[in-house]
Amino acid sequence: MAEYLKKEQKEEIFAEFGGDKKNTGSVEGQIALFTRRIQGLSDHLQTNYKDHSSRRALLSLVGKRKRYLNYLAKKDIMKYRDLIAKLGLRK
Repeated sequence: MAEYLKKEQKEEIFAEFGGDKKNTGSVEGQIALFTRRIQGLSDHLQTNYKDHSSRRALLSLVGKRKRYLNYLAKKDIMKYRDLIAKLGLRK
């Protein structure tokens, strides 16, 4: 099974991208969290390619991240561009 992020790791992600470690609802922080979880699931599926429940979770997270990115692009294009540059996403 894929690893879960610890509380400290989540706080670190939200502090870097959300502005504050308590700001867990920020769009930028959520996208960064999804990206981290997607990377973990991708690594897991490299070795466990028959784990279909994790594959389904991965596809769900990718879709969620895409919706959040579309929302951010409509809301504030400059934050969107900065975020995808920071995270190394291609779009």
